[in-house]
Amino acid sequence: MKVLFTKMHGLGNDYIYIDRIRNKYLNLTNDILPRISRYLSNRHFGIGADGIILIESSKIADFKMRIFNSDGSEAQMCGNGIRCLAKYVYESKITTKEVFSIETLAGIKEVKVLKNKEGIVEEVEVNMGKAKVEKDLRLDVSNTIITLTKVDIGNPHAVIFTRNLDNLDIEKYGPIIENNNNFPNRTNVEFVEILDRNLIKLRVWERGSKETYACGTGACAAVATCVYKDWCDKKVKVLLKGGELNISYKKDDIYMRGIATNVFSGIIDIE
Repeated sequence: MKVLFTKMHGLGNDYIYIDRIRNKYLNLTNDILPRISRYLSNRHFGIGADGIILIESSKIADFKMRIFNSDGSEAQMCGNGIRCLAKYVYESKITTKEVFSIETLAGIKEVKVLKNKEGIVEEVEVNMGKAKVEKDLRLDVSNTIITLTKVDIGNPHAVIFTRNLDNLDIEKYGPIIENNNNFPNRTNVEFVEILDRNLIKLRVWERGSKETYACGTGACAAVATCVYKDWCDKKVKVLLKGGELNISYKKDDIYMRGIATNVFSGIIDIE
């Protein structure tokens, strides 16, 4: 089976996009999608990515997004992924709308494409909705007591504050917290260093994908926690390994703004 794809990234958080609107007869059934994601995401034997994203028609929104992590698990939401999807459908002329809706497993999200003078989408703003910040937990992780804050922004997050982010052994702590019993469906893990009330640094251990260069929902969860604890204002720049995201509040909703980038397109055979 030959599959047309486009590889895109948001701040280095890269995904393989499969357009099932213009290729609606492509036979990708639910039982084979996890295997396809593992195969295509492999950086040695496949294309290489943090996962695959399917662009589909929706009965309740303008488009539908399905996300499969590199380990084959399906995710509810991806902030970097949805920005790239918005860029793709607009620049592919599948839509002429500059503001439109995308169905996800975390609900319907409204996106707005921000263009340059040549009509190229440089940034996308996403209404990520409301974050639910829960009480702190104290966990014993490899004989180290770690305090974390549980956050739900359509998918689960564990936010941890540190003063030594660059030297953090994320490979040691990330997978243990991801699979902790307090998170029955596993969790994304954010390690945060606050620089001032409008600037934070962030490293992310993503559920199903290990450490990634950026995580849009993770940035929102981190800022929501900072605001909840009154450690940051409601407009924060987030520095990630792959670049910057701007997170802000409009009333109670969290808005994320950042770049989306095309890498390349092609055809790959899937057995």
